[in-house]
Amino acid sequence: MNSQLQAAERFSDYYEKWMMELEDLLKILLLVSRDRHQEAGYEAMVNKFTAHHKDFYMIKWALAEEDVLAFFNPIWLSPLENAYMWITGWKPSMAFRLIETLSNAAERQCGGSLRGMTEEQGKKMEALRVKIGVEEERVEREMERQQVSVADRKMVELVKLEIQAKKRGGEEAVEKVNGMVEAALKGMLAGLERVMKMADCARLKTLKGVLEVLSPRQCVDFLAAMSMLQIQTRKWGLKKESLVMQF
Repeated sequence: MNSQLQAAERFSDYYEKWMMELEDLLKILLLVSRDRHQEAGYEAMVNKFTAHHKDFYMIKWALAEEDVLAFFNPIWLSPLENAYMWITGWKPSMAFRLIETLSNAAERQCGGSLRGMTEEQGKKMEALRVKIGVEEERVEREMERQQVSVADRKMVELVKLEIQAKKRGGEEAVEKVNGMVEAALKGMLAGLERVMKMADCARLKTLKGVLEVLSPRQCVDFLAAMSMLQIQTRKWGLKKESLVMQF
């Protein structure tokens, strides 16, 4: 229990610093985006952003080995942020809705947020959207399978055995059943960790795929919008949470 608490607290501290670094990166990104002749600058900032996100998942996966449940009930997120979570993170298809919104804004403003999307880029983005949609469905099916497994025959039998062993009061029998329950729980936690990593991989594939389709300048616009959305959602969530706690 203590190690589980430590894992959650350690990631909570890390996440706070990670978000602060994201805000700093966003400020630099917005400055770079104002200069339309800084192609090398765009690529450098995109690389910094991708490295920042890769570090997030490396730390997340390392601590999930200690306590995967912490990521399904994150103490570092506000209720608002939790409400928009999809299997411990953002839903990959959200990226395509964001691109669509930015593209529409660009058309209305004659060169706004996501500039110069070509027909070829549109086709590639649609193909990626379909591919990621299949990934999402696969992750959701696996998550459903994990949820259903809690009520499968084996788990129900273990519950019955545990109740019977406690009624009889035999320490040896109780210990034996407890060992079986512990083994079953380990299997369930391993399944949840697998689903979490599947979802994270879908997120990383989405990010990688989108950045490969967009030009460096478009990547900067997309990453800026995505980061602002994440930062603002957090700020709104924390503000709402603080207001609720005052009453």
